[in-house]
Amino acid sequence: MNSTTPNAHSLPRARASINDVAIHAGVSAQTVSRVANSQTNVRPATRDRVLASMQALGYRPNSAARNLKSGRFRSIGVVTFNLRTLGNERTLDAIAFAAAAAGYTTTLLPVADPTQVDVAGAFGRLEEQAVDGIILIMSAEVGSPDELTLTAGLPLVIVDSDAALPHTIVDTDQEQGARLAVEHLLALGHRDIVHVSGPATSFSAKRRAEAYRAVMSEAGLPVPPIIVGDWSAASGLAAGRAIAASERMPTAVFASNDQMALGVMSAFHELGLSVPGDVSVVGFDDADDAEAYWPPLTSVHQNFDEVGKSATRLLIATIDGEAETTKLLIPTQLVVRASTSAPRGR
Repeated sequence: MNSTTPNAHSLPRARASINDVAIHAGVSAQTVSRVANSQTNVRPATRDRVLASMQALGYRPNSAARNLKSGRFRSIGVVTFNLRTLGNERTLDAIAFAAAAAGYTTTLLPVADPTQVDVAGAFGRLEEQAVDGIILIMSAEVGSPDELTLTAGLPLVIVDSDAALPHTIVDTDQEQGARLAVEHLLALGHRDIVHVSGPATSFSAKRRAEAYRAVMSEAGLPVPPIIVGDWSAASGLAAGRAIAASERMPTAVFASNDQMALGVMSAFHELGLSVPGDVSVVGFDDADDAEAYWPPLTSVHQNFDEVGKSATRLLIATIDGEAETTKLLIPTQLVVRASTSAPRGR
């Protein structure tokens, strides 16, 4: 035999067709199609025989063709502005698992700049990839509510967004969480409380800062200037040094996330200040390693898994025509650890 002629073992195996399965199982191609599409009008014994033939022949139903006929692609698009934050990372993870459990694939498109043009471009690319709906993790401002009509009719759920947007919204109850943090410090006897906020463009940072101001005002206390960070521990370190250098040292600090709280505590430690002896510190997120900080950090726990699962559930319900526009806020919990205590002298 010529050495250039492929033998039987080197030839690729032809993919089994629906007709091959029908012949092997002794049924019609229509019956095989019914089994492949999980229709119920097939006798159990016949279904078992068809499934056995599918397995024996290595037959895989053409899901793309089935989806094309049904007008569904079983695919969800996800657009986000920042993959590095704890909240986005955990929310994306929950969305992917919830979508997979419901039989959907996910396509992720990160957007470098949170602008109308870039978000519209991401939506357009997802539409070209034939998704059934989109989840937008909108952790920064994009534009006015009436401008966010970019999905050409595709179902849309927004995570971490302003309440005024005319779309289904799922988010952590940011106001409730910030209130828990500040009210905890007030209950311990603190009256001089400084807030280290996230970026000015962040919806969640804005809501936490607004709640901080409201609780302080309701308690009849002056509201010190808010220090703005960028979510990083480095910005928390700079904030902590600035706080320690201020004319009036506060007795407590409420940081808008755990990474900035870590930086604040690090600044205090390097300056010889005790946490919580000299200054109490509260964070927000309850990151997995918050308990391993020194001291272990009191923090507001966000249920990112529930946010992601709820966003996916509501989007699929909207795709199925079973949901109306709604706003769902997931409650938070305060996890009290050793970074807070009553101020000295109380």
